[in-house]
Parts: sequence; C-alpha cells; structure tokens
Amino acid sequence: MDTGYTKRSNTFIMDKNAPDPVHCWLVWAKAFQAASKYLYAGIEATGVSDTDFRILEALLNKGPLPVNTLGPNVNLTPGSISVAVDRLLDMGLVSRVESPEDRRVRVVSLTRKGKQLIVPIFRIHAGEIGKYLPM
Repeated sequence: MDTGYTKRSNTFIMDKNAPDPVHCWLVWAKAFQAASKYLYAGIEATGVSDTDFRILEALLNKGPLPVNTLGPNVNLTPGSISVAVDRLLDMGLVSRVESPEDRRVRVVSLTRKGKQLIVPIFRIHAGEIGKYLPM
C-alpha cells in the first residue's frame, strides 16, 4: 500500500505528488486547533467555560433534553454531565425535572437567567464563525 511517504535513512519524507490522507488529517487538525483557539477565546472572555457553553448552547438550540441525551450531544460522559448540570443548576442557569413519561429520566431546561446569559454569547460566537465561513 502506498502511503505517500518514502523512507530515507531513518526519516520518512512525504511525496508531494501523492494524495496523503495522513497529511490531510494533520493539516485539518492544525487548522481546527487554530480556529478553535481563536473562536473559543471570545467565549472564555465571558467567564463561561467551554463545557458550560456547550451545554447551554445545546439547550438553547435543541430545547429541553434528558440528561442521558444531553451528555452525548456535548461530548461528556455520564459522570461529567451530571456534575456540569449540578453546577449550572446551582448557578440558576438550568432546571432539572423528572420526565412525566418516565420518572427515571431527568430533563434539563434553560431557565430565564440561563437564556439571558447564553443568547448574547451565542450570537457573538456565531457572528465570529460567520466571518470565516462564507455562506
């Protein structure tokens, strides 16, 4: 299998003419890291953590969600989402209630305070993304 690399001495040199999925992945990863660092800097300036932003943004855009659905939507483990929701609950940014259909399920919703916090932050964040991604 051609990887697009040639071994010279103890080093692998990339063949500039060969399509290289590894190189594409590395370039994409570096671009993503650079863009994320810039875009998330604006969020950090608000005092809202990355985790809290992801949760609040998901609830803003998707509406109330069961905890066991919210976690995977924001890439958090069951333990991490529980701790994060507890923190947001203590801050008055979300509410958590039993599902009327299944008492084992807890549904998380934005409170008025949570919505007042996340809406302007999300608008600014979306505007920053829009500057770099032409529609």
